[in-house]
Amino acid sequence: MTQLFTPVHIGRLALPNRLVMAPMTRSRSDDAGVPSDLVVAYYAQRASAGLIITEGVYPNAMGKGYVRTPGIENDAQVAAWKKVTEAVHARGGRIFMQLMHCGRISHPSLLPEGAQPLAPSAVKPAGQAWTGAGMQEFMIPQALDVAGIARIVYDYGLATRRAMAAGFDGVELHAASGYLPEQFLSSGSNNRTDEYGGSVAKRTRFVLEVLAAMVAEAGSDRVGIKISPEMGFNDIVDAAPQETYTTLVEQLREFKLAYLHVALFGTSTDYHALLRPRFDGAYLIGGGLDQTQAETLIAEGKADATVFGSAFLANPDLPERLRQGAALNTPDKNTFYSPGANGYTDYPALGANQAQ
Repeated sequence: MTQLFTPVHIGRLALPNRLVMAPMTRSRSDDAGVPSDLVVAYYAQRASAGLIITEGVYPNAMGKGYVRTPGIENDAQVAAWKKVTEAVHARGGRIFMQLMHCGRISHPSLLPEGAQPLAPSAVKPAGQAWTGAGMQEFMIPQALDVAGIARIVYDYGLATRRAMAAGFDGVELHAASGYLPEQFLSSGSNNRTDEYGGSVAKRTRFVLEVLAAMVAEAGSDRVGIKISPEMGFNDIVDAAPQETYTTLVEQLREFKLAYLHVALFGTSTDYHALLRPRFDGAYLIGGGLDQTQAETLIAEGKADATVFGSAFLANPDLPERLRQGAALNTPDKNTFYSPGANGYTDYPALGANQAQ
């Protein structure tokens, strides 16, 4: 029996296995950010994961960055997510909601009244936004004032409260992929000269304030954070990432979080060696893993659990397939973000088709 299928505690949760489903944008919500019934089926199908982390969910309307992504800012969204958590729990699963404020990675067509995207500084990212009208160039964002920052911090706390009301087992702060928290962390997108910019200690302040707001609502053992040093996605650049992330993770100790989720892609630095000794909670590793790599990480004590993305997307029964050494379904990239059941709830389980 591989250690992937041994139990582990993450925060207050007892997981039956160490296979975590990664947060993955799937764009199956409606234009009002309300998850559809297909979303309910999708997550329920994957309830055999040790833990599911949902796709990124915007904590307020200004945090939306992509077409058909879900929110957690109103009663209709809470009610829809409650169907998801009830379905997952009915199958014996556990599920965290990932809170994702996209900041400058957005477009006025996605925001209330055509508003300008928000960011720590008025630094335009290279690239394009995915909107209802197709790909459109990013624009220069509006730099947040201190009062605006405080409102967003408050909204993260309120979103956490709503996630708990919807029945989630916990929440994850998305502080990677070039979204708002990482925009504050990174010197290339944060050129502020006040208490939120300049030194590393000041650039980490926003993330720490958001985590404090989330912990106040959920409890520290139901809050996790995701980081991805040097990922470079969404034109995010930091001049000294090793200093930035070791400083951040050392500051996380005071929160006694449920877990630190670290996904690495293409960096030559072994951030796991740098960060794991600086964090006292459960340590989750993701980033293109296969079964052999995951088993090695667990066996060598480098991770407490391992995070799988597209493998879970295409294999609703991934833990059982890995347990049996069965062949895996191949993910269809053409349907990652398209509407409808195709490439979403129609991937077959072993020996049977999944119910739609």
